[in-house]
Amino acid sequence: MFKSIKGPVGIIITVSLSLMALLVLWLAVSEHKITYVASAKEHASTYSEAVATMIQPHMTDVNLPEEFTQTIVSLFSTNDHFIGARIYNSDATLIKEQAGRVGQRLIEPFFQQADVQALPEGSSYDQHAIAVRHTIGEDIYPDGYLVLFFDTKSSVSSGISSLLWQIFPLVFAFWLFCVLCSLYWIHRLLKPLTNLTSFTHSVIETKDYALRNHLVDNNEVGALGDSINRLLEMIEVELLINHEQKQILIEQQDEMSRLANYDSLTGLPNRQFVLDNLKLELARAKRNNDDLALLFFDLDGFKGINDSLGHETGDLILIEVADRVSDLVREGDLVARLGGDEFLILPDRDVRDASIESLASRLIAAFEQPFNLRGLSLTVGVSVGIAKAADAHYNLSELMSNADLAMYRSKAKGRGSFTVFTLDMVASHKRKLHLANAIEQSLSQNEFEVYYQVKVNKHAEIVGLEALLRWEHPEFGMVMPSEFIPIAEQGGKISAITQWVIERVSEDLPRLRQWLNKRFRVSINLSGHDLRNSHLFDNIYTVFQSYQVNPEYVEFEVTESAYLENFALSNKFFKRMSNMGCAIALDDFGTGYSSLSYLTQISIDTLKIDKQFIRELETSERSQLVTGAIIDLAKRLSLSVCAEGIEGPFQWQYLTVHGCDQIQGYMFSKPVPLSTLLEMPAAFDVAALVNKQ
Repeated sequence: MFKSIKGPVGIIITVSLSLMALLVLWLAVSEHKITYVASAKEHASTYSEAVATMIQPHMTDVNLPEEFTQTIVSLFSTNDHFIGARIYNSDATLIKEQAGRVGQRLIEPFFQQADVQALPEGSSYDQHAIAVRHTIGEDIYPDGYLVLFFDTKSSVSSGISSLLWQIFPLVFAFWLFCVLCSLYWIHRLLKPLTNLTSFTHSVIETKDYALRNHLVDNNEVGALGDSINRLLEMIEVELLINHEQKQILIEQQDEMSRLANYDSLTGLPNRQFVLDNLKLELARAKRNNDDLALLFFDLDGFKGINDSLGHETGDLILIEVADRVSDLVREGDLVARLGGDEFLILPDRDVRDASIESLASRLIAAFEQPFNLRGLSLTVGVSVGIAKAADAHYNLSELMSNADLAMYRSKAKGRGSFTVFTLDMVASHKRKLHLANAIEQSLSQNEFEVYYQVKVNKHAEIVGLEALLRWEHPEFGMVMPSEFIPIAEQGGKISAITQWVIERVSEDLPRLRQWLNKRFRVSINLSGHDLRNSHLFDNIYTVFQSYQVNPEYVEFEVTESAYLENFALSNKFFKRMSNMGCAIALDDFGTGYSSLSYLTQISIDTLKIDKQFIRELETSERSQLVTGAIIDLAKRLSLSVCAEGIEGPFQWQYLTVHGCDQIQGYMFSKPVPLSTLLEMPAAFDVAALVNKQ
């Protein structure tokens, strides 16, 4: 209701002063009335005594002479407030009544019912009138009684009116003076508070926390002003700190995003980044009924150079390749390194055959010039495969497969050439179809076999195993998971494979426990399709019950991308598995999604560092920084860390020094069948392995 405190305070003071003024007037009127009545009583007593003295000699007469009545009237003729007189004999019988100027009041009930014997001796006051009773003669043997009545109503009213007219202007003037003075001092006293309020509104509107108020006062308002200044200083400091921390976080996030989405060696987008973009582009092209072209190529002769001249020279060639290809393409074209010496070009929506073939020809011509590195002239060619989205029915895997198939056709033609995928290149598709149809039969005939790769701790002691599937096909020979797992996922048969692996590991577990004779875990890989299987947990529980498996010996691995693509289902499933006693590992960490924001939400026990970072530890300082950061992050989150792909002493030493918990790789053992595994020792001689390297 009131926007300022001045209003309520002013009203309170004004009302208080008004009440005080009214109280003063009331007291003055009351005192005036009391004083007037006392004076009138005194005069009335004097009159009654004089009259009683005059009429005492005649009280023996039966009838009072007329001259005495005239004498009484003349005595009170000058008194405007005389009501009347009554004379009683000794028996209190009324013998005479005489009215005065206001004698008409004698007809009022009060005067009609007045009893001389009930009236007290002397004067009394009632009904705006003074009654005076005086005994005529001796008090013991009175001759009679005299009662006089005097009116006070009109005289008191007129006296009060006169009094009010005299003192009201003074009271009002004093009241007004006090009110104005009070309002003035209220304004003076509350002005600092008003200024402080205006200052805070300015800070709120401008959001300028560098503003300061300059109020200097020793009272509470001054202390409030100082407190507000200190508060603004704290806010300003906190905002500055928050801004600096935000900038640091943004820079770190950008760096992590760049490391996650870009190849640390060449600076080109990595496999995951380009696959994510390809998904979006394929969806767009399918909606718009457009086409999309993909150029897939790798380096001819790169492996020989890498093996003969070392990885460092190979890395320099890869950097030079990235530079040449980046200079070749147009703005908007996407160039990415998929891994190793494999590269990909995604032209910016120009799918004309002439344009794509021209780009492929220029790409091949760009590598006709040798690479001059460290005094050596090295020639590296490229084999290019071209595929279109329409031919792959806008399916990412099929598109990549078509481009890969076309590239190998180029290699078969003699390298240094390009091949456009055509629908008659169906041999690989027949192979895929054959494999897809043979999965169920192969599972029943035990053509699949579980291989185990050991995991060691920093003392080179075996502390875990990873179960890896191999397929010894009667026609195609050894088929690797990288080929048949995608086929199984596409054909909806991955759940059957996973079920078979879990049963086989459960069957092998007693022999593994007898061999290792200490606590360890066997890791089993799950795909994104497995996580979408609503019966997965029940199937695992049934297998564990059937083989009496202790869940504490089992760990389930899932890739980062598979976990996050099925986040809700994954969280629910892995929480149930964790409650049962199984451990959870997040594989390929750092190569897919920028998942730092998910680490506090997901249910995992172990982070597995992808071999992409491990492979480049010796040659890339950035890979070392990222790997160290991942280990430090895992430790702070109370997670264990496992690194895969360890092939050399430098990688081993770097990881053990930085506190990696588990290590697996070819330096210790390739994946081997159970029979071979059981012949291995429970610990390795690191010195011997280093010398062997």
